[in-house]
Amino acid sequence: MFADRKDAAIQLAKALEQYKNTNALVLGIPRGGAETAFYVAIHLGAELSMLISRKLGHPDNPEYAFGAIAEDGSIYLSPHAKEELSEATINSVVEKQKLEIQRRIKMLRKGKPLPKIKGRTVILVDDGIATGATIFAAIEMCKKQQAGKIVIAAPVASPDVEERFSNKADELVILEKPEFYHAVSQVYESFYQLSDEDTIGFMEKWEKEKGTTR
Repeated sequence: MFADRKDAAIQLAKALEQYKNTNALVLGIPRGGAETAFYVAIHLGAELSMLISRKLGHPDNPEYAFGAIAEDGSIYLSPHAKEELSEATINSVVEKQKLEIQRRIKMLRKGKPLPKIKGRTVILVDDGIATGATIFAAIEMCKKQQAGKIVIAAPVASPDVEERFSNKADELVILEKPEFYHAVSQVYESFYQLSDEDTIGFMEKWEKEKGTTR
């Protein structure tokens, strides 16, 4: 059990210490992963940015993700997505999320592109992995950008996380794998939804921290 995202992030950062001062790139998956990624990046002396990856919600139940799309258009679909939904329905949801991705890039990164990924160790960070859809899409994007190494890092995920990600990423760092896993929030004493403003705040804090260490 973690007190809050900061507590979990500091513990996660300690488990990633082999990447300290190695020019690694920490990419948070906002909004939830913004705070976690911030503290991981500060501890590792790593570059920080936010990779926008959005889940594709089922039209009848938006909370149920049938896939996800990353900001470069990389798409992950669950194994049964095409059986459950028509191509037209999938495309409609994808187009809506593309617009939301552009909005978030403008707001959260002020329209700036991601830092260079090619050849670097990229640590994809979230506050927990539920379906894994947004992470799957982010991995595909990093592969297309020719990342040198892809590390998935989160405080919590389901017990079958290794099986699901073993052939997707180079390394997986997960602190808690509850046997009865039903929500990311179950391992946090204090857990609340982060806003766009919170995410922007963490990026601004990192810029200030970076400035003081130059």
